[in-house]
Amino acid sequence: MPESTLFIGTRGSPLALWQAQHVRARFMEAHGSGQGGLDERAIDIRVITTSGDQIQDQPLRDFGGKGLFTKEIDEALLSGDVSLAVHSMKDLPTELPEGLCIAAVLPRADVRDAFLSPNASSLMDLPPAAVVGTSSLRRGAQVKRLRPDLRVVDFRGNVQTRLKKLDEGAADATLLAMAGLERLGLASQATAILSVKQMLPAVAQGAIAIVIRKNDTAMKTLLAPLNDEATAIATSCERAFLTRLDGSCRTPIAGLAEIEDGVLRFRGLILTPGGADWHEVEMTGAPEQAEQLGTDAGDDVLARAGPNFLVSLP
Repeated sequence: MPESTLFIGTRGSPLALWQAQHVRARFMEAHGSGQGGLDERAIDIRVITTSGDQIQDQPLRDFGGKGLFTKEIDEALLSGDVSLAVHSMKDLPTELPEGLCIAAVLPRADVRDAFLSPNASSLMDLPPAAVVGTSSLRRGAQVKRLRPDLRVVDFRGNVQTRLKKLDEGAADATLLAMAGLERLGLASQATAILSVKQMLPAVAQGAIAIVIRKNDTAMKTLLAPLNDEATAIATSCERAFLTRLDGSCRTPIAGLAEIEDGVLRFRGLILTPGGADWHEVEMTGAPEQAEQLGTDAGDDVLARAGPNFLVSLP
């Protein structure tokens, strides 16, 4: 066991802190106190403000996308200021900085999106031209695909901030990850839960990833008991799909892989931001071929979308 304090690097939002505390609790369970175990003070949480946290009034896609939520934490990890980093896995870029790797993925929570509105019981019940607030191109594009008449506006901030904006009337409705609401004890705020057939989730939605230095074999061993193999397999398939499509915050892409009866089933979706054009793919394969399945699904949807589909996106 390590003799010095281990530091978990995390963002400072309530959801990020919940996730870091959850990983800390799981870590302590796996390597509990007592003779040969960890003292309660042996692992601590270090809050790191990221570029994404500082940019609150403009779309993140204008400044580099997903990496803005991880850059400063990555730097702290590489410099040794923190021992491990905890992230919502959907926020991770498809390629991590040189020297870092995903060491463990915790059991996945609810993958679905929640619909929240004081004015309607469901997305389809919103009045014509109603305003839906979301910072996610994926959600916005799928909303427009289902309801072309709705107006989608940018809605930045953490969960509590977006709920406050909704309460103040900044939009008629918003969409949030059900997993985040559940983790914050806010599941009752959901007006309705959208099925994955209606709203395909973001790649790795509902999963928590732990990132470490690639050469830290001791930490990798310590984290092994926290890894959920089924979640790791499914998210590796989804991330391979995203990688093949060169996914970014400028690209509305959704994907979900699930293991059922020993078979890995994947469904992927790529859309134009306005939701007027889209291409879907469904494939099955062996769990041990998860990454290849995701890559093949990406190749399939690209072949049908044509070479100019991604290039033409703003």
